[in-house]
Order: sequence, then structure tokens, then C-alpha cells
Amino acid sequence: MAEGLARRLGTADAVFVGLSAMIGAGIFAAFAPAAGAAGAWLPASLALAAVVAYCNATSSARLAARYPESGGTYVYGRRRLGPFWGYLAGWGFTVGKTASCAAMALTFGAYVAPDLARPLAIAAVVALTALNLFGVQRSATAARVMVALVLVVLATVVGAAFLSHPPTSGDTSTVASDQADRPMPSDGAGETLPPNAKIIDKEQVIQLSDLAGLPDGPTRSFVQALTAEVADPGLWGVLQGAGLLFFAFAGYARIATMGEEVRDPGRTIPHAIQLALGITLVVYALVAAAALTELGPWALANSAAPLADVVDAAGAAWLRPVVGAGAAVAALGALLALLLGVSRTVLAMARERDLPAVLAVLSPVRPALGGPPASGRPEDASGGSGDSARAQNVSGGSSAVGGGAVQVPRRAELVVSVAVIGLLLVADLRGAIGFSSFGVLVYYAIANASALTLARDEGAPPKVVSGLGLLLCLGLAATLPGQSVLAGLAVFAVGAVVWAVRHRPWNGRAGGLP
Repeated sequence: MAEGLARRLGTADAVFVGLSAMIGAGIFAAFAPAAGAAGAWLPASLALAAVVAYCNATSSARLAARYPESGGTYVYGRRRLGPFWGYLAGWGFTVGKTASCAAMALTFGAYVAPDLARPLAIAAVVALTALNLFGVQRSATAARVMVALVLVVLATVVGAAFLSHPPTSGDTSTVASDQADRPMPSDGAGETLPPNAKIIDKEQVIQLSDLAGLPDGPTRSFVQALTAEVADPGLWGVLQGAGLLFFAFAGYARIATMGEEVRDPGRTIPHAIQLALGITLVVYALVAAAALTELGPWALANSAAPLADVVDAAGAAWLRPVVGAGAAVAALGALLALLLGVSRTVLAMARERDLPAVLAVLSPVRPALGGPPASGRPEDASGGSGDSARAQNVSGGSSAVGGGAVQVPRRAELVVSVAVIGLLLVADLRGAIGFSSFGVLVYYAIANASALTLARDEGAPPKVVSGLGLLLCLGLAATLPGQSVLAGLAVFAVGAVVWAVRHRPWNGRAGGLP
């Protein structure tokens, strides 16, 4: 009987773990490169990313309720599509999310002290790994505190943007903060153009729609910000922006990958994923509108600290240190959740010998004082769905040991930490975002394909949802920057080669690592 993890997380705990992953990643890292791709169509990219996230979340929630084990799509792919597809999902998730860990750690360092970003990033990884080594309940408590602080800061940023004094109808010299120092456009002969005209290049001028009919206020400011940039990114740019923004939404995977540590997973996981995704979408929409209103697409795309620049543009520069602190906390929360998720996938892969079995060893840890008791009830293990005996073994009574201690995958967590630190020595933040997005989009494509095989009595989601999620994941993966696509394809190719070598017919083994 396999050792299992204790079920100590309720719905609220799972929601906060998901929020800590999504809000930190999306707000403080992905908006700038997405604005560079989509320009003024950033809201369309955000909406498309949300649709993809909804499809993936629905499929993942149904699969997690059916298979409440650590590992997420790695487990679902093995059960529904075969060992190779599960392995490919686990490989992509582990490599991609290790890059995400590096991205969040670097975000933390950049906001605290840009000149010391990498040393601070490494220190953050070490500190959060130490916290995780003492059990998931402590990590969930830390996630609650971090999310609460970040939401307060984001509410302050949005309020500063929309309550700042908007430009009056007669003030046409400034549309957004990135336009403030630009001269009034003129044609090649030096003739001043109308205030709603912009030059694309030396020969082409575009006349923007007249905004005189809009009253002063947030609506006018937002429309002006969107029309400040005239370069049309086209459908490709919108798709590319959505692919980069999907990096932000993917945080709900932390809930599914920790399915073995959630109480009553058949009910808790779907509810937690839906709540976390809904809250995050509202927050993203508000912050995106505030950033576009104050900065415009051009400045947003070129900003190293977008939300700090938003409060500057809103005339509330005194809030800049507060925003920096909020960004640092958000990045830490995302990093905390990511380290938990990757280590649980490594644990699952080690159990199946797709990674060295030594990483599947669990260590006893005394639970936090006042935490809920570990649950080993059969109904909690299976969610009432009659899952396989293996699922019950993994999540059964072996999750607690003598004296009330619980089991923690310390070896897996330490290996993940070392890998992240290694990547931090060479990784670029925005490159990590694109690379991670590719790996995670492929991961969710496999999740949607797995969900398509579920029968109605197994809790299958609507086929159109899983099918659309599959197509959109593959489509968005193809639109990412070429460097990210090539790197992602190379990583998956290496994974496939490793699989083929280990499962060659002449190796005399069943394919597992010792």
C-alpha cells in the first residue's frame, strides 16, 4: 500500500492556494508582454484566455473529482489515455512550472531591489521551500495572508486609476500617460493634424473615431487609452497575447495537483476551482482596465513595473512603495503555490517510476497547532465516486503516522527547489513566461483530451467544453513567440526520447526508474 498525504485542506484553503498562484503570476508578470503582443486589444486577449481557462478548469475539476490523487493531469493522462501521455503531461508540467517558479522568484527580486533580483529570488526559493517542508497546512495559512494583502494593494491601484482627475474634453495633448510628452501629430508637410489623428509611419495617417460625444470620466479615459495606439496587432497578436495571459490563469492547477491533500475532493475541488477562477477574472479585468486607462498599450508593454507606473500616472506616486510591496508579496504567494504543485507532480511521477523512486519517499512532520485533523475516511478519499483501489490506497489511512504527524514529500520539494535555483542563474523573466505557457498549454490539452474519454456516469463535462479547450490550447501554444515554441518543442522532444530509451524492448525492465 502506497504511503499517502494527509487530507488537511478545505474549500477555503484550496481557493486561497489557487488565488495565490493566479493573482501573483497574472497581475505582476504577464500583462506587459501580453500588451506588447495584443496592443489595444489586450482586453480581447484577456477574454480569450479566460475562455480557455474555463474549459481547462471544467475538465480538470471533473477529472480531479474522479481521481483525487497528487499529480493532476499526469495522473489523468495515465488513467485515460495511457502511460506515455501521462508522462508527457507530467514532464511538460514539471519543466514548465519550474520555469514559472523562476519567473515569480525574479518578479519578487525585481520589485524589492532590481540590482539584487537574482540573489533575492534565490533567497525566496530557499525560504518558501523551508516553509513547505513543515506541511501544507502552514503553507495554506501563509497563502491566505498573502492573498489578502495583495487584494488590498490591487484595490488601491484600481481606485487610484479610476478616481484620478481625467483629461477634459478640451485637453487633447494628453490621452494617456505614455502620450504626455509626445508632440501634436503632424503630416509630412508640417501641417498640424486633428487631435484624434495619429501617424503610423512617414506616409500613413489614421483618423481615430471622434470622442467628443463621450462625457468626462473613467469611460472616456479608458476609450482614449485604447485608441491611443493605432498599430493593429491582428488576430495573431490577440492570440499571442492570450497565450501569454494564460500563464496567469493556470494557477488553478495547484488545486488539482494537490487533490490528495483536499478533504472531500469530489465536492471541494470543483467548487474551489470555480471560485478561484471567477475571483481572479474579475480582479484581472479591473486591473487591466486601470493599466490601459493610465498607461495605454505602448507604455504598458514597455513597463518593467506596470502597476507602479499606473499609480505614478494617476498622480499618486506616494503609493509606489506600497505597490512594490504588494507585488513582492504576490510573487511570493505564487511561488509558494507553484513549489507545492510541482513537488506533488514529482511525487506522483516517482510513485510510477517515471522519476527515481527515491523522490516518492514521504517524511513525517508534526502538523500545525490548531489545524484540522487529517482525514483517512474512504468517502473523503474517493469523493463518493467509487474510484479505483489505488486512489484509496494513495489517500487512505497511511497519511498520518504515530503521534499525529503527517507525511510530507520533502525529497521531492528539495529537488524542485534545487532545480529552480539552477534555472534562476540563467533564466530571463519574460522568456520564462512564454516557455512556461507553452508547456502548460500542452499539459491542459492532454487534460481536455482525457476529459473527452469520461462517460456520463463518470462525471463527464460537456464534450463541447473539453473539445474547445483542447483546440484552443493547441492553437494558443502555436501562437507564442517563436523562441518559446522552439524551446517548448525541444523540451517535449527530449522527454519523448527519454521515454523511448527507458521503454525500449531490449532493456529487460517494465520501463520504470529504480
